[in-house]
Amino acid sequence: MAFLFPFLLFAIVMTGTPGPNNAMVLVSGARVGVWRTMPLVWGIAAGVALQLVILGLGLGAVFEVIPGFHTALSIVGAAYILWLAWKIASSGPLVIGDEERSPMGFFGGVVFQWINPKAWAMSISAAATYIPLENHLVNVFMTAALLAVVSTPCVGIWAVGGVVFRRFLMRANVALAFNIVMALVLLGATLPAIVRLTH
Repeated sequence: MAFLFPFLLFAIVMTGTPGPNNAMVLVSGARVGVWRTMPLVWGIAAGVALQLVILGLGLGAVFEVIPGFHTALSIVGAAYILWLAWKIASSGPLVIGDEERSPMGFFGGVVFQWINPKAWAMSISAAATYIPLENHLVNVFMTAALLAVVSTPCVGIWAVGGVVFRRFLMRANVALAFNIVMALVLLGATLPAIVRLTH
Protein backbone atom coordinates (compact mmCIF):
# COMPACT_ATOMS: atom_id res chain seq x y z
CA MET A 1 0.00 0.00 0.00
CA ALA A 2 2.99 2.33 0.47
CA PHE A 3 3.25 2.71 -3.30
CA LEU A 4 -0.26 4.23 -3.64
CA PHE A 5 0.54 7.82 -2.66
CA PRO A 6 3.60 8.15 -4.93
CA PHE A 7 1.60 6.52 -7.72
CA LEU A 8 -1.26 8.97 -7.13
CA LEU A 9 1.09 11.93 -7.59
CA PHE A 10 2.58 10.29 -10.68
CA ALA A 11 -0.91 9.74 -12.15
CA ILE A 12 -2.00 13.34 -11.50
CA VAL A 13 1.10 14.76 -13.19
CA MET A 14 0.97 12.37 -16.15
CA THR A 15 -2.75 12.74 -16.88
CA GLY A 16 -3.11 16.43 -16.03
CA THR A 17 -0.21 17.88 -18.03
CA PRO A 18 -0.35 18.66 -21.78
CA GLY A 19 -0.33 15.69 -24.08
CA PRO A 20 -2.28 14.11 -26.95
CA ASN A 21 -5.28 13.21 -24.77
CA ASN A 22 -5.64 16.65 -23.24
CA ALA A 23 -5.10 18.44 -26.57
CA MET A 24 -7.94 16.42 -28.11
CA VAL A 25 -10.21 17.06 -25.12
CA LEU A 26 -9.49 20.80 -25.17
CA VAL A 27 -10.34 21.06 -28.87
CA SER A 28 -13.44 18.88 -28.43
CA GLY A 29 -14.59 20.96 -25.47
CA ALA A 30 -14.26 24.12 -27.53
CA ARG A 31 -16.17 22.64 -30.46
CA VAL A 32 -18.97 20.64 -28.80
CA GLY A 33 -18.94 21.53 -25.10
CA VAL A 34 -18.12 19.67 -21.90
CA TRP A 35 -21.04 17.25 -21.75
CA ARG A 36 -20.60 15.94 -25.30
CA THR A 37 -16.85 15.61 -24.68
CA MET A 38 -17.31 13.47 -21.54
CA PRO A 39 -17.60 10.11 -23.39
CA LEU A 40 -14.14 10.85 -24.83
CA VAL A 41 -12.85 11.68 -21.33
CA TRP A 42 -14.31 8.46 -19.91
CA GLY A 43 -12.89 6.50 -22.84
CA ILE A 44 -9.43 7.93 -22.16
CA ALA A 45 -9.73 6.99 -18.47
CA ALA A 46 -10.84 3.45 -19.33
CA GLY A 47 -8.20 3.15 -22.05
CA VAL A 48 -5.23 4.08 -19.87
CA ALA A 49 -6.50 1.77 -17.10
CA LEU A 50 -6.93 -1.13 -19.55
CA GLN A 51 -3.49 -0.50 -21.01
CA LEU A 52 -1.94 -0.56 -17.53
CA VAL A 53 -3.73 -3.83 -16.68
CA ILE A 54 -2.56 -5.53 -19.88
CA LEU A 55 1.01 -4.27 -19.46
CA GLY A 56 0.99 -5.19 -15.79
CA LEU A 57 -0.21 -8.69 -16.63
CA GLY A 58 2.50 -9.35 -19.17
CA LEU A 59 2.33 -7.54 -22.51
CA GLY A 60 5.91 -6.51 -21.77
CA ALA A 61 6.89 -10.15 -22.28
CA VAL A 62 5.44 -10.00 -25.81
CA PHE A 63 7.62 -6.99 -26.59
CA GLU A 64 10.66 -8.93 -25.39
CA VAL A 65 9.82 -11.86 -27.68
CA ILE A 66 8.94 -9.63 -30.68
CA PRO A 67 11.01 -6.44 -30.23
CA GLY A 68 9.99 -5.03 -33.61
CA PHE A 69 6.32 -5.06 -32.58
CA HIS A 70 6.83 -2.23 -30.12
CA THR A 71 8.74 -0.15 -32.68
CA ALA A 72 6.00 -0.74 -35.24
CA LEU A 73 3.35 0.46 -32.78
CA SER A 74 5.44 3.57 -32.09
CA ILE A 75 5.78 4.35 -35.81
CA VAL A 76 2.04 3.94 -36.41
CA GLY A 77 1.37 6.14 -33.38
CA ALA A 78 3.80 8.81 -34.62
CA ALA A 79 2.15 8.88 -38.05
CA TYR A 80 -1.31 9.24 -36.53
CA ILE A 81 -0.18 12.00 -34.16
CA LEU A 82 1.36 13.93 -37.07
CA TRP A 83 -1.91 13.61 -39.00
CA LEU A 84 -3.92 14.67 -35.94
CA ALA A 85 -1.65 17.69 -35.37
CA TRP A 86 -2.15 18.72 -39.00
CA LYS A 87 -5.94 18.37 -38.69
CA ILE A 88 -5.94 20.53 -35.54
CA ALA A 89 -3.62 23.18 -37.03
CA SER A 90 -5.71 23.47 -40.21
CA SER A 91 -9.18 23.19 -38.68
CA GLY A 92 -9.96 26.93 -38.89
CA PRO A 93 -12.16 29.04 -36.60
CA LEU A 94 -15.28 27.76 -34.87
CA VAL A 95 -18.44 28.37 -36.85
CA ILE A 96 -22.11 27.95 -36.06
CA GLY A 97 -22.84 24.30 -36.73
CA ASP A 98 -19.54 22.94 -35.36
CA GLU A 99 -21.49 21.66 -32.38
CA GLU A 100 -23.26 19.27 -34.77
CA ARG A 101 -20.03 17.40 -35.43
CA SER A 102 -19.71 14.16 -33.50
CA PRO A 103 -16.61 14.22 -31.27
CA MET A 104 -14.40 11.18 -30.83
CA GLY A 105 -16.45 9.10 -28.37
CA PHE A 106 -15.82 6.56 -25.64
CA PHE A 107 -14.54 3.78 -27.90
CA GLY A 108 -12.29 6.19 -29.78
CA GLY A 109 -10.79 7.36 -26.48
CA VAL A 110 -10.09 3.77 -25.42
CA VAL A 111 -8.49 2.77 -28.73
CA PHE A 112 -6.46 5.98 -29.04
CA GLN A 113 -4.36 5.00 -26.00
CA TRP A 114 -2.74 2.18 -27.98
CA ILE A 115 -1.13 4.66 -30.37
CA ASN A 116 -0.62 7.43 -27.81
CA PRO A 117 3.08 7.46 -26.88
CA LYS A 118 2.50 9.45 -23.70
CA ALA A 119 0.03 6.77 -22.55
CA TRP A 120 2.57 4.07 -23.38
CA ALA A 121 5.29 5.90 -21.46
CA MET A 122 2.95 6.33 -18.49
CA SER A 123 1.80 2.69 -18.48
CA ILE A 124 5.29 1.26 -18.91
CA SER A 125 6.67 3.51 -16.16
CA ALA A 126 3.78 2.68 -13.83
CA ALA A 127 4.00 -1.07 -14.44
CA ALA A 128 7.77 -1.08 -13.93
CA THR A 129 7.97 1.33 -10.99
CA TYR A 130 4.80 1.39 -8.94
CA ILE A 131 3.30 -2.11 -9.01
CA PRO A 132 4.93 -4.39 -6.42
CA LEU A 133 5.41 -8.07 -7.22
CA GLU A 134 3.84 -8.99 -3.89
CA ASN A 135 0.06 -9.49 -4.39
CA HIS A 136 0.78 -8.54 -7.98
CA LEU A 137 -2.65 -9.27 -9.49
CA VAL A 138 -4.51 -7.26 -6.85
CA ASN A 139 -2.04 -4.38 -7.13
CA VAL A 140 -2.32 -4.27 -10.94
CA PHE A 141 -6.09 -3.86 -10.79
CA MET A 142 -5.88 -1.43 -7.86
CA THR A 143 -3.45 0.89 -9.63
CA ALA A 144 -5.44 0.68 -12.88
CA ALA A 145 -8.66 1.62 -11.07
CA LEU A 146 -6.89 4.51 -9.32
CA LEU A 147 -5.49 5.69 -12.65
CA ALA A 148 -8.98 5.72 -14.18
CA VAL A 149 -10.39 7.68 -11.24
CA VAL A 150 -7.55 10.24 -11.35
CA SER A 151 -7.68 10.57 -15.14
CA THR A 152 -11.32 11.63 -15.29
CA PRO A 153 -11.03 15.04 -13.55
CA CYS A 154 -7.43 15.66 -14.68
CA VAL A 155 -8.37 15.18 -18.34
CA GLY A 156 -11.93 16.48 -18.03
CA ILE A 157 -10.80 19.91 -16.84
CA TRP A 158 -9.31 20.44 -20.29
CA ALA A 159 -12.83 20.25 -21.79
CA VAL A 160 -13.81 23.10 -19.46
CA GLY A 161 -10.81 25.03 -20.74
CA GLY A 162 -12.07 24.50 -24.27
CA VAL A 163 -15.46 25.97 -23.38
CA VAL A 164 -13.79 28.99 -21.76
CA PHE A 165 -11.89 29.69 -25.00
CA ARG A 166 -14.85 28.90 -27.28
CA ARG A 167 -16.08 32.47 -27.91
CA PHE A 168 -12.57 33.65 -28.80
CA LEU A 169 -12.10 30.77 -31.25
CA MET A 170 -14.77 32.14 -33.58
CA ARG A 171 -12.26 34.85 -34.56
CA ALA A 172 -10.09 33.67 -37.45
CA ASN A 173 -6.79 35.12 -36.17
CA VAL A 174 -7.29 33.82 -32.61
CA ALA A 175 -8.38 30.42 -33.90
CA LEU A 176 -5.35 30.15 -36.18
CA ALA A 177 -2.96 30.92 -33.31
CA PHE A 178 -4.81 28.57 -30.94
CA ASN A 179 -4.90 25.70 -33.45
CA ILE A 180 -1.21 26.04 -34.27
CA VAL A 181 -0.26 26.22 -30.58
CA MET A 182 -2.37 23.12 -29.80
CA ALA A 183 -0.81 21.23 -32.71
CA LEU A 184 2.67 22.16 -31.45
CA VAL A 185 1.73 21.15 -27.88
CA LEU A 186 0.53 17.82 -29.24
CA LEU A 187 3.80 17.29 -31.12
CA GLY A 188 5.96 18.57 -28.25
CA ALA A 189 4.28 16.24 -25.76
CA THR A 190 4.44 13.28 -28.13
CA LEU A 191 7.66 13.24 -30.13
CA PRO A 192 10.09 13.03 -27.16
CA ALA A 193 8.10 10.08 -25.80
CA ILE A 194 8.23 8.37 -29.21
CA VAL A 195 12.01 8.85 -29.36
CA ARG A 196 12.38 7.34 -25.85
CA LEU A 197 10.10 4.40 -26.63
CA THR A 198 11.90 3.48 -29.85
CA HIS A 199 15.39 3.45 -28.28
